[in-house]
Amino acid sequence: MISEIFTKQFTVPSSAIDIRNHVNNLAYMEWCLDIAETHWNLVVTEAFNKKYVWYVIHHSIDYRGEAFEGEELEISTWIEKNEGVKSERRYKIIRIKDNKTLIEAKTIWCLLNSKTLRPTKITEEISTLFL
Repeated sequence: MISEIFTKQFTVPSSAIDIRNHVNNLAYMEWCLDIAETHWNLVVTEAFNKKYVWYVIHHSIDYRGEAFEGEELEISTWIEKNEGVKSERRYKIIRIKDNKTLIEAKTIWCLLNSKTLRPTKITEEISTLFL
């Protein structure tokens, strides 16, 4: 199951720049987590948000290039697969002016019942929200 790709463009803010004058590695992770949350919130109802919560259990990033303040970037995310209580979400960030891939990343998320905070199986209903 590979979901539709969700994409957004943004300009690198000064707050993302580190002492080496490029985007700090943690900013990339934050952008990935932010777009995942945005994607989820675009397709689910308030009832889903009250019933479920996602926790990150693994995150990995492959760095392929640097970004700098003021550059226009595009971040894309999609769900690669869902199995049991886990969902694998992928990310790609490119620099728009030269189409250079800056990062490729993945996060393994675990779906929890928001009341009990116990893992809960990803239903077909949840999986099809992103197709």
